[in-house]
Amino acid sequence: MSDNLGIIIFYVFAASAGVQVLYYLVFFSRVAFYRRRFDEDHPPQEALSVIICAKNEERSLPKNLPTVLQQRYHIHQQPEYEVIVVNDNSEDDSKYYLASIENGYSHYRHIEIKQAAQFIPGKKYPLSIGIKGAKYDTVVLTDADCKPASTYWLSMISQGFSNGKEIVLGYGPYYKKPGFLNKVIRYETYFSALQYLSFAMAGIPYMGVGRNLAYKKELFFKHKGFTAHQHITSGDDDLFVNRAANGSNVGVVINKHAFAYSEPKTKWKHWFAQKNRHMSTGKHYRFGHKMLLGLFSLSHFVFYPAMVAALFYMPMLYITLGILGGKALIQSVITFMALKKLDEKDLFWYSWLMDILMFLYYVIFTPALFFQKGRSKWK
Repeated sequence: MSDNLGIIIFYVFAASAGVQVLYYLVFFSRVAFYRRRFDEDHPPQEALSVIICAKNEERSLPKNLPTVLQQRYHIHQQPEYEVIVVNDNSEDDSKYYLASIENGYSHYRHIEIKQAAQFIPGKKYPLSIGIKGAKYDTVVLTDADCKPASTYWLSMISQGFSNGKEIVLGYGPYYKKPGFLNKVIRYETYFSALQYLSFAMAGIPYMGVGRNLAYKKELFFKHKGFTAHQHITSGDDDLFVNRAANGSNVGVVINKHAFAYSEPKTKWKHWFAQKNRHMSTGKHYRFGHKMLLGLFSLSHFVFYPAMVAALFYMPMLYITLGILGGKALIQSVITFMALKKLDEKDLFWYSWLMDILMFLYYVIFTPALFFQKGRSKWK
């Protein structure tokens, strides 16, 4: 290797390592060392409306909906929240189950949508119907295939609205299952949350996930709902947050009792399709957010090839090893603490393998940022 080429490769390696260390120290450490405590028996400070959109979910609803309906969020034995399920043109027997439980819960009702909205793909139309029909000023969103981790879910999410917050971001992990695909899905979900939660805590919120998200109805109407991106299939969660969030109106709730779990995909092709759909919304983020996310992704993509090449440049070998060791130590500590905070610590033993595989992740899914148009239906 020539000296000129070697020194160029070394500097590329050192720069990519430096960028990643900077992101871990400045941003990701905020999740790793998150310290806020939540009172499980915190009395309701405001009434909530939980909105769930369902489409052909007759299997998921009986497993998950009762946990939402049985939250410990009461005043004088009366629920201080309502649950609205919007059944969006389901072709299965969901409507019969939803109707059968209506008499059992005074704080529950469902809405049947029998005609799809033209030119509004995805679940933005049924979600808008649910939000507009909510009787309380704060809405909490989750999915029909999600189950709150505990009966304290709503209590903890509500505490995120302290100090005038208008949006609260929660974590929506996937259940632990056997197999490598499950570990990949869970790690990718963790890594995505590590970014959007830490950026929000740094005053740069850019997205949330609809499996565990809450905001004020007034904010929804202020930004005219999903009008700005109603033509895009996805984005009912991340694009709305990207548009409506600012440096001071977003709260973050990280507590294992406040998570909302989902069933993971069991086939690679289904997960690839899901990620392509989700990634396709990234090109609509604000320019500054795309730059921050893009810089980290670029450094991640470049790091491993540059590292391998730099190890062959003998004049700088010891410095290269020193940089590599320092980065490994900082990243390992923060990763371990963040995985523990998000109740995913079993993934730590796979974290370096997953970090290397993120190189392939960018190769596979980055084209979706530019070419994927998304499906016209959300189910």
